[in-house]
Amino acid sequence: MMKIKDGFMLREMAEQWVVVPIGNTVVDVNCIITLTPSAAILWKELEKGVESVSQLAEILTSEYEIDYETALTDCEEFINTLNEKDML
Repeated sequence: MMKIKDGFMLREMAEQWVVVPIGNTVVDVNCIITLTPSAAILWKELEKGVESVSQLAEILTSEYEIDYETALTDCEEFINTLNEKDML
């Protein structure tokens, strides 16, 4: 299962989605991360916990007019970025 680590909060500010560190995470992460609307959808699903990247791709294809392969590639890139930043 993939899930966002505790210490991050998704908020909509000025018509943009941002991730802000909270609690002790503020010491380690001293920035705000801006997400696209589609990345915000993925983030929300990851907050709940999802079983696979393919599940995320299916969610994107149901929200947007995008083919499954493109959605899967985009989701894999997003997951890789979150892993690199130690957010999952």
